Amino acid sequence: MDIRAVKEGKTEVLVPVHEEGVSFPPSAAPVFYNPAMELNRDISVAAISVFSEKLSRRRNIPLEDIRYLDALAASGIRGLRIANEVGVHVTLNDWSEEAFDLIVRNIEHLGLQEKVDAVRKNANVLMHEKRFNIVDIDPFGTPAPFLAAASRSAVHMLAVTATDTAPLCGAHLHSGIRKYSAIPFNNEYHAEMGVRILLGKIARELAVTDKYMNPMLSHATRHYVRTYLEIGNGAKKADEILEHVGFISHCPSCGFREIYPGIAIHTGSECPRCASEMLLAGPLWLGKLHDIEFCDDILKEIEKTEPATKEQAKKIIEFCKDELDIPTFYEQHLLCKKLGVSASGINDVINALKNQGFAASRTHFSGTSFKTDANIDEIETIITMLR
Repeated sequence: MDIRAVKEGKTEVLVPVHEEGVSFPPSAAPVFYNPAMELNRDISVAAISVFSEKLSRRRNIPLEDIRYLDALAASGIRGLRIANEVGVHVTLNDWSEEAFDLIVRNIEHLGLQEKVDAVRKNANVLMHEKRFNIVDIDPFGTPAPFLAAASRSAVHMLAVTATDTAPLCGAHLHSGIRKYSAIPFNNEYHAEMGVRILLGKIARELAVTDKYMNPMLSHATRHYVRTYLEIGNGAKKADEILEHVGFISHCPSCGFREIYPGIAIHTGSECPRCASEMLLAGPLWLGKLHDIEFCDDILKEIEKTEPATKEQAKKIIEFCKDELDIPTFYEQHLLCKKLGVSASGINDVINALKNQGFAASRTHFSGTSFKTDANIDEIETIITMLR
């Protein structure tokens, strides 16, 4: 395997060189490394740094004693950066012999023998055997087969990436049902649907072992979903968190939608607005996606460390921080097409909603969409008034 050195953040890591002409991402490569995920890793390093420092202060744990696991490490670049730039103790695990050998080589290359352990084990076995303060699951594809073990292993934080957006967002419906035990929508807010389906699955897995989660940052970017969850223990709190799992009922004809908290619900099949058949998605997460204070701290960390993707990372976090914490957004162009009017600037729509007394914001999911507590009739009236 040919290798080359790349530098991300403050860390120089050895990564595999792929053959010319091979389409990317090369999922069949002996060791997977995706340079397009540098943005993901830059945000991850900042998020793990912020959380680790708070955990160290609150629990009186020395930073170097905080245990972080990258359970599916591949080239190991994420965990190596976290060990080198954050200072926590890192365990890098991968079942591939080639990946394990490269991880060992990188540990020596960076002189991180005291900070990083290399393990070659089935990820689920490792997570059932050991507990870590922070568990990170970043597979090539779906994280679903690892969520039960990760939920058991994570003591204080669980971070998860999912790149199987087609099943999560409803484009591959039956695959999504099999993997996440939920029905997604493939509609105008499918990106948010993917985030909420994933979070709903994780919340249910955590509840099995009387654990609960506090979502601190969750975003859908490019071809993946990424979430950072604070983890706690307690059956009562787990019961309370499950109250934020439920269903979304949506009318594809007129855009009317309703939210139904609960695992077992009763809902009508006819749209109360236009009498069309309603569709039901879930169970999924209906609660908040972001913690404002955590997002603010990540922004400060990014500003301080200045990663290569600084401006992109800041834009994502700022949108997440400022968007309303309510389920589903509205796609302005789709609404305007139904109404037969031309679209205004998205900020004009948001300001008009606020002027009428409604809460409204932009969303990181789409540049032409918005969130609001106004109902569909009120939204359509305001959009029509703008013309």
